[in-house]
Amino acid sequence: MHRKLSIVSEPTPLATSERLSELLGVELFIKRDDLAGPTFGGNKARQLEYYFGAALSEGADTILITGAVQSNFARLAVAVSRAQGLHPIVQLEDRVPGKSDRYRESGNVLLSRIMGAEIMTYPHGEDETGADVALHERADALRLEDRRPYVIHLSEDHPPLGALGYVDAAKEILDQKDDFDVFVVASGSGSTHAGLLAGLRGAGSGARVIGSSVRRSAAEQGPRIGRTMNRLARLYPGAASVVDADIRVWDGALTPGYGQLGPPGIEAIRTMAKYEGLMLDPVYTAKSFAAVLALVDSGEIARGSRVCYVHTGGLAALFAYEDVIASFS
Repeated sequence: MHRKLSIVSEPTPLATSERLSELLGVELFIKRDDLAGPTFGGNKARQLEYYFGAALSEGADTILITGAVQSNFARLAVAVSRAQGLHPIVQLEDRVPGKSDRYRESGNVLLSRIMGAEIMTYPHGEDETGADVALHERADALRLEDRRPYVIHLSEDHPPLGALGYVDAAKEILDQKDDFDVFVVASGSGSTHAGLLAGLRGAGSGARVIGSSVRRSAAEQGPRIGRTMNRLARLYPGAASVVDADIRVWDGALTPGYGQLGPPGIEAIRTMAKYEGLMLDPVYTAKSFAAVLALVDSGEIARGSRVCYVHTGGLAALFAYEDVIASFS
């Protein structure tokens, strides 16, 4: 049994979107995980419940985590660390080329600094193993000072403990409404996508789960989800019921790359704001809601389907992309 720290204190809303449903010709619900957890919230709060449960069970006094400059995961880890009396160390990876000083100083970075996080930098954006190694080197130095560090890993070399948070979320959603045909969610590291799919299958739901890839091509992301699922099966037996045909990845909004907006993402932000009054972030949710629009338009999501769109949050990053968003708003 894996220890869990309660961060998401109650079920997040499953909201009906009547205007978008009418526009798209589907029955659309929005799972408001942008409201999960503290300090702008987001899906990573569910993952952190298990990482912090493990850290506290080991008596940790310091949390180390790595992510992109505008990492929601890192910002939430800082907030939870502070609430638990732990010292947060955030390593920021240079994943997005050509960004302004605003990108590097505002949004999630600003919030983490306000909360007193120690900031490290890592110059590479596509070296997950190297980023983890850098964290372990810092952790080893802390141990020499009689500190008790806990590392939240990024690479595929470690158990996907955070995916258990979306195994829980799958059950939470099914308790709210159990007859969805399709789920759409952002797919980045893969823990949210894999955990949601495993949780649904483990609970007996055959609904399709479509992950909108935000970092890699579908040809790369699909196998990554499969590998994550294999590792997750060692933590949650229900993951073993997932077959290759269950893993669906769409990458139509990926271009021009991670942390960068193309026309599908821009249109998604406009549509959600105009019809629902909700914001989407440029890195994850703009690209995942773009999948809903495109797949309904193409017929892959049939008219009349019951669709659950998982809003994973990340809204603090909006302020880091002010120049980009101002150009089309």
